[in-house]
Amino acid sequence: MTVSPARRAAYEVVRRVFEDGAYADRVLRSASTGLDERERAFARQLAYGTVQRMRTLDHAIGTLGRRPVRKLDPPVLAALRLGAYQLGYLDVAPHAAANESVELVRSARLERAVPFTNAVMRRLAEGIEALLAGLPEGPLKHSYPDWIYDVWVRDFCEADALALMRAQNEPPETVVRLVRGDVDGEPTDVPGAYRVTRVDDAALAAGRIWPQSRGSQLAALAVGSREGERILDSCAAPGGKATMLQGDVTAVEINVARARELEENTRRLGATNVHVVRADATDLPRELDGFDRALVDAPCSGLGVLASRPDLRWRATPLPELQLALLRAAAERVRPGGTIVYSVCTPNADENERVVDGSALEVDSTLAEEWPQFRHPRRPEFLLTLPHVHRTSGFFIARLRV
Repeated sequence: MTVSPARRAAYEVVRRVFEDGAYADRVLRSASTGLDERERAFARQLAYGTVQRMRTLDHAIGTLGRRPVRKLDPPVLAALRLGAYQLGYLDVAPHAAANESVELVRSARLERAVPFTNAVMRRLAEGIEALLAGLPEGPLKHSYPDWIYDVWVRDFCEADALALMRAQNEPPETVVRLVRGDVDGEPTDVPGAYRVTRVDDAALAAGRIWPQSRGSQLAALAVGSREGERILDSCAAPGGKATMLQGDVTAVEINVARARELEENTRRLGATNVHVVRADATDLPRELDGFDRALVDAPCSGLGVLASRPDLRWRATPLPELQLALLRAAAERVRPGGTIVYSVCTPNADENERVVDGSALEVDSTLAEEWPQFRHPRRPEFLLTLPHVHRTSGFFIARLRV
């Protein structure tokens, strides 16, 4: 029996993510080369779903397979995870999931593990549905590290924590920013953001649209930049927000490859007002000074974009010290009376309001008056988009005065 191209591509993604620490989206791009649109969509669903549900799948494999997953060869575990995901979460024929998982193990030249894989897949087919249904509500059932659940219970409540976990196990809405021309999509509550059924590759290649969530676009709009102003974007790659800003924009990026990507994207989108500078945003070159406004879209744990980045929940790390350093560095380069927008794609108070409070900068509460539908539930002077409430990525946004 041969393995379907979609399952083989998904298998490569799962293996690379958990064996090599690779990023799922990057591996999928290369692994799905040559697949037609339907196969590519199925490969993405299989790969992302399996990576996302890893904790729950491992529990099912260990319980029904009667062997700890840590003792399994990585290629065998990857095949079992892929098969368990199909049996537990997709409407696929059990024999197809089982047979192709066995063939994946065989293709990895682990013939000795074929009988074991076959036996475990049979047990999963018989028992996974009941096992999943019997799991109590919480991070094991929804496949999250305990610490993420604990943060959300602390910052919101248990009901919201569960709702956040459920929402980010579902595919996110597909939204693009209209750069120029028109788009076949539905306008949203964020100007310039359109909900589409799929990203038009031709329009993307021509720089007419840019895939970007409503929450991300909101962060750039909050800057309120105008023609004639000097704007600093201190963590600019890949450029979605930088290319939304008006005025003379200095886009800073420390990583060589990401700075190159940023330059390519600014050219594609026709953002001739954006000038890329490769530098450390915590230690900016002396000449970068006197800006009217700054955007500090800081690196973070990314707990608001877990729906689109399935592997991130297993590698996420809060970065409050770096975020505060970036915010303070930007404040030193903005003129007195200027403003800074601080944004992070994570609903986590440690990286949100506590960083702002630690900066001692004055909060501009008019931001929440401009966008009342996104007002922070506990700190109404800030904005907080929430996946389970606003159906977009989770962004914390504060506007501060220097």
